[in-house]
Amino acid sequence: MPADSSNRFQSVLTPCMEKFLQEKHACGYAYHEATRILRRLDDFLVQEGLTIQELPGSVARKWLAKKAHESAATHQQRITVTRQFSRFLLRLGHSAYVPDFTLATRNRSTFVPRMLTDEELRKFFRAVDALEPTARSPLRHLIMPEVFRLLYGCGFRAGEVLKLRIRDVDLNQGIITVRQAKFRKDRLVPPALPLVNRLRKYAAHFEKRPPDAIFFPRPNGGPFSLRTVYTLFRQLLLQCGISHGGRGKGPRIHDARHQFAVQALRRWYQDGEDLNAKLPLLATYLGHVNLSGTQHYLHLTAELFPEITARAGAAFGDVIPRRVER
Repeated sequence: MPADSSNRFQSVLTPCMEKFLQEKHACGYAYHEATRILRRLDDFLVQEGLTIQELPGSVARKWLAKKAHESAATHQQRITVTRQFSRFLLRLGHSAYVPDFTLATRNRSTFVPRMLTDEELRKFFRAVDALEPTARSPLRHLIMPEVFRLLYGCGFRAGEVLKLRIRDVDLNQGIITVRQAKFRKDRLVPPALPLVNRLRKYAAHFEKRPPDAIFFPRPNGGPFSLRTVYTLFRQLLLQCGISHGGRGKGPRIHDARHQFAVQALRRWYQDGEDLNAKLPLLATYLGHVNLSGTQHYLHLTAELFPEITARAGAAFGDVIPRRVER
């Protein structure tokens, strides 16, 4: 299929950029935002009048200069994409300046997920289970208890749960297939048997549905939006008297994923399991491509479960990132 002319590169490095993106896509990366950054670089190279297939240091440094209103994270992302592309150019035999990561000040994140206590979880699920149908959402009393149990009980990303289709949920084998998740990877997730049994009871409320039908449908048959579920989540927290720290501070829906991972580590530690052997299993279950992804989802303070921090650190370094004091 021919590319949209509005999406074509224009600079002398067009063939290299296209090959670079082909390689990234072949490796399973969606690379959406990075592609937009690459197009801005392409526009910049046209403006600079670059005529040879190389990326000189003078041009690259001018492109990478931090903009006045650019956030540190956005600046870092531009540096990262440029660095990856420059290294690709070198592999192709072209001259290219490879920017150092120190060009940007990297602010270590102090974010710590707001995980619900056992008592807060009990309150929350009592409220979820007490939901009543409404005119706009006549099935929410059936759907939302299972959606939130999948989030807290399996560590799914919210979007993964909402996009599930009938064919993805094998209630005979007790296996959920997540298709084309982050990094364009499929994965199999086996929920605990009590949760599988709940899903079987949920599915029994429906007549036979086609394989492509959404497993947790809105009245129009489509999937619920993340905004709808998040709004309900905030309402339930308020109803339960669970304080919210404001935008970006949580509790957030995504914190359920953190909570699942932390509880798994905690349980394995208490059972005397070998964390060195278990962490790769957790990474696979969560759909991470490597251990660094799992480490990112285990943002904990050093004082939170210090025995886990010490043991995991002894096995494979700072698996659980420590909070940075400001």
